[in-house]
Amino acid sequence: MRLKSLDVDALWALARIGEPSLSPDGSEAVAAVTRHDMASNTARSALYRFSTLGGEPQRLTEAGDKDGAPQWSPDGAHIGFIAKREQGGVKDDEPQLYLLPTAGGEARRTGVVPTGVVAFRWLPDARRVLLVSWVWPDLRGMDAQAKALAAHKARKDTAYVTSEALYRHWDHHVPQGRVPHLLMLDTATGRVKDLFAGTRYELTRTDPGLNDFAVAPGGRRAAFVVDLADEKRVDNLHALAEVDLRSGEVRVLLQDAEWDFSAPAYSHAGQHLAFLAAHRGQRHTAPEQLAVLDTHGQWAVLSADWDRAVAAPLRWTDDDLAIRFTAEDRGRRHLWRFDLNSRSVQHEFEGGNATAFDARAGAVVVLHDSVQFPPRLSVLTTGTPRRIEALNDAALATHAWGRHEEVVFTGAQGDEVQMWLVYPPSFNPRRKHAVMHVIHGGPHTAFGDSWHWRWNHQVMAQQGYVVACVNYHGSSSFGHAFLDSITHRWGQLELQDVEAATDWLLEQPWVDAKRIVATGGSYGGYMVAWMNGHVKPGRYQAYVCHAGCYDWQAMFATDGYTWFPKELGAAYWDDPAHVASQSPHARAQHFATPTLVMHGAMDYRVPDAQGLAYYNTLKARGVAARLVWFPDENHWVLKPRNSQLWYGEFFAWLAAHTAPRASAKKKAKR
Repeated sequence: MRLKSLDVDALWALARIGEPSLSPDGSEAVAAVTRHDMASNTARSALYRFSTLGGEPQRLTEAGDKDGAPQWSPDGAHIGFIAKREQGGVKDDEPQLYLLPTAGGEARRTGVVPTGVVAFRWLPDARRVLLVSWVWPDLRGMDAQAKALAAHKARKDTAYVTSEALYRHWDHHVPQGRVPHLLMLDTATGRVKDLFAGTRYELTRTDPGLNDFAVAPGGRRAAFVVDLADEKRVDNLHALAEVDLRSGEVRVLLQDAEWDFSAPAYSHAGQHLAFLAAHRGQRHTAPEQLAVLDTHGQWAVLSADWDRAVAAPLRWTDDDLAIRFTAEDRGRRHLWRFDLNSRSVQHEFEGGNATAFDARAGAVVVLHDSVQFPPRLSVLTTGTPRRIEALNDAALATHAWGRHEEVVFTGAQGDEVQMWLVYPPSFNPRRKHAVMHVIHGGPHTAFGDSWHWRWNHQVMAQQGYVVACVNYHGSSSFGHAFLDSITHRWGQLELQDVEAATDWLLEQPWVDAKRIVATGGSYGGYMVAWMNGHVKPGRYQAYVCHAGCYDWQAMFATDGYTWFPKELGAAYWDDPAHVASQSPHARAQHFATPTLVMHGAMDYRVPDAQGLAYYNTLKARGVAARLVWFPDENHWVLKPRNSQLWYGEFFAWLAAHTAPRASAKKKAKR
């Protein structure tokens, strides 16, 4: 069988598996599986059941379009999930909680939460759930909430009016006049109780979800993350609080003027609360560390001697002697087990890229991916990973794959810097190949052995490029000093690292020095704009800038406007020269390299005016440029047809500037 190249259409034809939830006995997992249709430009998500003992997965839901966020009930009798459906002649205006009997039968709506369900957790009685919903804080009862929502949707004006400092996030505005509360829903009666009604308490306003609250083992208390400041800001420090589910009484468990707390998780015995703690008062880039609070109010950071950032969620082992979590290490993300007695940490599952997991009754299920395969599910029962699904295997087997490897070189300040290389399937070390730098965003993230749906390295390599991904200074997973090294001097060390990588590549006999390009999104887009003003024209044949930061003064329109002065070292009104010295626009007179600019109008992290200003500057200077602007996309390109166009424009632009050049002799002969 002749193997095909993996292209954008094949990429979007693959099934996308969501976060898993294990049954109480650990014998089964449930997860949402999303499939896209390029022809209709739509997506459908359904729930699937996977046996941890082996066997074919079973599709559980058919009626919904976006069934997601499934969780097994504590008694194993139901799977709760969030969906918008039509049932009993009533069509959901907002996402609601549905229950699916695991013994068979149709899913049923548990009640109506007029303002919708964002996330939920079961209580131990397997009857009640805690859920997150955006409500009007001064209104009592669901009827009042329903009337307020109906009036809001029926209004004829369209303005968003606010006095808040935090009013939009990523690609959406914070619901006007509403805040995220914890509600308790009785799934048998449909009765709903707002636990924060009449109080000043609320969950975090930036994507509140499962990691913002936890239920105590006895089911009488719930811990939650709270911003106690009067004015809510994205960079405020968060406290931990606890609500009594019977009385509604709230008490603050932990607040510190120097520390930010998040991701609470009760031990099985209920005597300890694990959480993440970041010493933001010491450094705004301080990593999240594992910490534990006891019933006497004493807390301690346990992972202080481990120079890696701990990621939510946290899961106690069954004996309460260890805590599981994921964390990056040198461009890979593993599942780790932290022993509380010895305070030692070890791999439990080695990535690749382990993105989500669940653990119950001695079983651990992991959602993981790699450059070589999209997200898949594996289970650990005896310590050895074992696949429990093969949803994409048949499709993947029809495509050719390029190998990938990790290399290291000496970068800025004489430090060791990591680079991932992804080779085209047709790679021949005796031939010359084009090279594509793909520069990651963040800047405090990292490229690794991972699958990327939007910037897929296999799809890019199969265009004939050797894809180079540099984890420059500032990247995560190499220790805090490496991450923090670029603070107050953005662009300097990162550029030295990318340039050192290019020097390393030029020493390889298989690199075509006349066909090297650089691409990047977000901070990676900033980097290619920075390179256009700092690198001698001709070293790179073309750039692609997706959602790139261009002018740090104008970037104050971002949703994270309070964060950038901390990274840059000053607000633009205090030290405009210092801010401008880190801004690509200040070197516009040197722009000369052809550039493709791509941006989405719904991008509030890097507002689209950044991309438009960069494109307009290139055109005004007479530099070859092309603009791809999406009115309905955010920081990413998430719709199938738009993605198809994005990849088409991306590859066509680079191909036009990296086409192999015939020798002068061959040209003359022709």
